[in-house]
Amino acid sequence: MVRIHSIANQKGGVAKTTTAINLAASLAALGRRVLLVDLDPQSNASSGLGVRNAPPTRSVYQVLVEDNVDIASLLQSTEMKNLSLLPASRDLAAVEVELVGLPHREYRLREALDQIGDRFDNILLDCPPSLGLLTVNALCASHGAIIPLQCEYFALEGVSELVATLRRVKSFLNPGVEISGVLLTMYDDRTTLARTVEAEIREFFKHRVYKTTIPRNVRLAEAPSFGKPALLYDIKSRGAEAYLQLAKEFVHEEKARQAQGAGQGA
Repeated sequence: MVRIHSIANQKGGVAKTTTAINLAASLAALGRRVLLVDLDPQSNASSGLGVRNAPPTRSVYQVLVEDNVDIASLLQSTEMKNLSLLPASRDLAAVEVELVGLPHREYRLREALDQIGDRFDNILLDCPPSLGLLTVNALCASHGAIIPLQCEYFALEGVSELVATLRRVKSFLNPGVEISGVLLTMYDDRTTLARTVEAEIREFFKHRVYKTTIPRNVRLAEAPSFGKPALLYDIKSRGAEAYLQLAKEFVHEEKARQAQGAGQGA
């Protein structure tokens, strides 16, 4: 059964798209069938996987605003065997306004992904840095949310709004969505600041914080300019190794949740 996760944080610059690209690639490297959906009008996840220059004529925009779209026909292959992409386009900048008058506006993405769920093990949704209808569509389609947090003193700023949005979505729109994990990014264990912030975040979110942390790494920053995930750009880099470790932790926790659910249903 496919598992769908939003990667969300309305605060920019927290390595959200970097996480979307590299977690998707690392899961694919572990043999998982993965789809990455780019929901950000800036299309950085798309360009980071090699969709460059002229934007695609058809993208996730059509999935959200048009009826009876064959979503499977919009998927693009990537350099990685098990990784597919549903790209974004600049048209997404206007989609918030266009969705307002549409029926089932919060569920447009979920209804579309239902068509192709059996083709994938994991679907990751790269959300824009906002809590508008694009992010709400993502959360309504998701089993869980991954929250990247930068290791700085403002890390928790605004996260309360995201958590509140998650609670509202869970209460009124998607009872199954949970916080799957909080990911510490841009981590430098040589600094007192990073260690202090890590302690505060782990105290606040408890067991929901991933054991894996993502370091500050030049290779992670360089890889998108070549349209590649870090695994293909420099597999030996600390960034690539960290995301591969995160993918292993992610898969382990997903299997544990599934086993727990099966036990409760017995």
